[in-house]
Amino acid sequence: MLRPDEWQDALFPDCPVRNVLARVGDKWSLLVLNILASETAPVRFNALQRALPDISQKVLTTTLRALEEDGFVIRTVYAEVPPRVDYCLTPRAHSFLEACVPMIAWAKANLDPILTDRKKARR
Repeated sequence: MLRPDEWQDALFPDCPVRNVLARVGDKWSLLVLNILASETAPVRFNALQRALPDISQKVLTTTLRALEEDGFVIRTVYAEVPPRVDYCLTPRAHSFLEACVPMIAWAKANLDPILTDRKKARR
C-alpha cells in the first residue's frame, strides 16, 4: 500500500503545486517550520514536541523526516548519551516561509470572522 506522500507523487508527478504542497500542506509541517523559524538556534526534538503538545512522537518524527527529505530541515545527531538530535531550517525552508508570510497574516486577520461564521453555520 502506498503512503499518502507516495500516492501524491504517483498520481501527480509533474504538478509542482500538488507535489510540493501535499507535503508541506499537511496538518503539522507548516507548524513545525514556523516553530523552527521562530528560534535563532537549532531546536531539539523534545522542544518541538513541547511546542506542539497535541502531536504524537511518531507523527512528529514522520513530519520531520519528510521535511528533511524535501530539503526543508537539517537534522544533526550528536553521539552523546542520551543521544541529542537538533533541527534547523535550510535556505529552502526560509524562502518557503517568506512566501507563507502573507497567508499567515491573512489567517490572523481573518480568524475571528471565520470562527463567527463557523458558529453561525452550526446553529
